[in-house]
Amino acid sequence: MTAWLEQQAEVRERRGLVRTPTVRGPQGARGKESASDREGAPDRKAGHRGMIDLASNDYLGLSTDPRLAEAATDAIRRWGTGAASSRLVTGTTELHLELEHHLALFTGAEAALVFSSGYLANLGVTTALGGPGTLIVADEYCHASLIDGFRLSRSEVRKFKHNDAADAARLLEGRTQPRALVVVESIYSVGGDAAPLRELFNLAQEHDAVLLIDEAHSLGVAGVGPFQGRGAVAGTSLADHPGVVRTATLSKALGSQGGAVLGSSLLREHLVNRSRSFIFDTALAPPAAAAAMAAVGIIQREPWRAAAVHHNAAALAAQLQPTLGRPAAVERSAGAVQSIPMPSAEAALAASQAAYAVGVQVGCFRPPSVPDGVSRLRLTARANLTPTDLDHACTVLRDILERTP
Repeated sequence: MTAWLEQQAEVRERRGLVRTPTVRGPQGARGKESASDREGAPDRKAGHRGMIDLASNDYLGLSTDPRLAEAATDAIRRWGTGAASSRLVTGTTELHLELEHHLALFTGAEAALVFSSGYLANLGVTTALGGPGTLIVADEYCHASLIDGFRLSRSEVRKFKHNDAADAARLLEGRTQPRALVVVESIYSVGGDAAPLRELFNLAQEHDAVLLIDEAHSLGVAGVGPFQGRGAVAGTSLADHPGVVRTATLSKALGSQGGAVLGSSLLREHLVNRSRSFIFDTALAPPAAAAAMAAVGIIQREPWRAAAVHHNAAALAAQLQPTLGRPAAVERSAGAVQSIPMPSAEAALAASQAAYAVGVQVGCFRPPSVPDGVSRLRLTARANLTPTDLDHACTVLRDILERTP
């Protein structure tokens, strides 16, 4: 085993695929926002110690919001630091049920069930709905948590070309299984593009299938009008349709921790009884549940946060287009993510390191993290980036990209 581990380490080094966690210092609590902040950007610090953060998933800048910290602290005093048990033993508190109620109302779903992570929510729903009697037809760019759920479910899995509903229809034709799932992400985590949800929903209905939508990168960011920040599905006829199931994370735009499945009350009851990642896992810690619930309220009261994400995403794309040659970049980004393809894993790593060295942190995605095998830099446009942050970051990135072979 030791020799094999050494060999694997050498292969990673040779291919430029070595990963090392980036350690950051404490960001600290931030002061209350002024009236002018509520009109635009909430604060002037885009990262820790002067670092401009274009890498994290803290899209709305809520992970260090004092209101979330206060809610979490109150929950610790009342419920303790941990849930102490699985949900079906003693781990369910009134706080968990209240969070599920608020999440359902917020997203327009009939019911919600909270898990201790978004990863486990995806594992839980795919394994509970899957099995030998279920055909899973999934977009080829689905997240690793969904793919792992497919494998654990023992379902037959067929992957369709990215965002190609016609290809999905071809794979559904003539199925022999009594049940089927069509699985997509509303906004994809690497490319930042949106799925054709209405077309896929119609397809699922035609084939008596359930449409499963991962809204991890959509909740808190997507939505129009009064549904700004409530996800791509909220406010549409898909939101409370029994043939639609959604999953979400509480650890990105909501600035907390945990995950959720959104759907019918019947689905929730099924998951409570059949989802192994719910039944056998310690419940979500009360402080995280309280922080997530506080974030839901903030997003409802402060829709400008989601609007600021889109504004900053458009600004990033506009400033980088001349270098990247991507005239459709603004239209392609449905949320916070801007994706920059790189010629190799080594080039992506070198570019991210060069940017970090001068105070700009970007995501570096290399195989196997990228579904298409194309290494890339991923930029996340957070709500609390200032115009100065954006200008400086784009200047740095343009210089690096122009020097990239």
